[in-house]
Amino acid sequence: MSDRQRTVGPGPDASTFFSDVDQADGSVTPPPRRRRRGRRIALIVLLVVVLLGGATAGAAALYLRSVESGIERVDVFEGVPEEARPPVTATGAMNIMILGSDSRDPESTGGSRSDTIIVAHLPKDRKSAQLISIPRDTWVHVPRSKDGQHGDRDAKINAAYAWGGVPLMVQTVEEFTRVRIDHVAIVDFAGFKEIIDALGGVNISSDREFKSIHPPFRTFTKGVQHMDGEAALDYSRQRKQFPDGDFARIRHQQQVIKAILDKAASGGILTNPGKLNDFVKASTRSVSVDKGMSLLDMATDLRSLRGSSLVFFTSPTKGTGRVGSESVVFPDPAKARSFYDAVRRDAVQEITQ
Repeated sequence: MSDRQRTVGPGPDASTFFSDVDQADGSVTPPPRRRRRGRRIALIVLLVVVLLGGATAGAAALYLRSVESGIERVDVFEGVPEEARPPVTATGAMNIMILGSDSRDPESTGGSRSDTIIVAHLPKDRKSAQLISIPRDTWVHVPRSKDGQHGDRDAKINAAYAWGGVPLMVQTVEEFTRVRIDHVAIVDFAGFKEIIDALGGVNISSDREFKSIHPPFRTFTKGVQHMDGEAALDYSRQRKQFPDGDFARIRHQQQVIKAILDKAASGGILTNPGKLNDFVKASTRSVSVDKGMSLLDMATDLRSLRGSSLVFFTSPTKGTGRVGSESVVFPDPAKARSFYDAVRRDAVQEITQ
């Protein structure tokens, strides 16, 4: 396991970024297509602002204005009662909730969805980022949905997303962590294909040779290999060939995220107008962000962030088990309380230990 990938608490060394929603679990029908784009989420915003933050002020402002005008804005805090929210962060740190969906995953059938829940903690000095994955099967209390039809009971954390969209997910994550969510980034993980191709591909190091279970059944060799968008996305989806299943898949997805960030920051995109234009277009086609997020401010804040500055964590858990017919992940309340208290206090050294 990389020294940049950490697990807090017992159990496997990484949490499940993506895990299929089982219709037998009682999940609801996906929202109408007209709302689907507003429900797709991930890390593209951080990639865009890091890349553009390294440009000259004029170039950054020009392209950020282009990105800002093309990105869909979502009212992610609509209906979230202010009195129930954690207090505004007093340290100057920022917490961004990143929600990701792989809508074109070959294993997603029958209306099921595959989702990512990450809290990205950006310390006051903005010199690093701690990415905390919350397994979608984590068993938590989900507040009542705005329409009153769902929630107000214990369930898998991802049920909040199905029952009340991004606002209910914000409310659920804040109640679980007691960490204030300042912004939300939304994109389809499958959109990473276009992002990676716009970057000219990425280099990924596999710790073993294995064959994909999805057409065209490509073989991934051990060691470093250059992957285009299609291959990298395929690599990030593999799990059934590994003893730890979804936990292997999360490690692959972490590798892809880090590789994209490194390539965006160092790939010479800013000096190639054509590639930069492709990158911006690929980003804006998929991404949605909250109405209050300023990409120009983010670019200024994160201009020094690189892949080596990212540290991956798993929300503290006691492992997996069953509640009735459902397979769930049980949080570790004591360790989670201590861990998220460090996040709230922006105690980076405590978070990274």
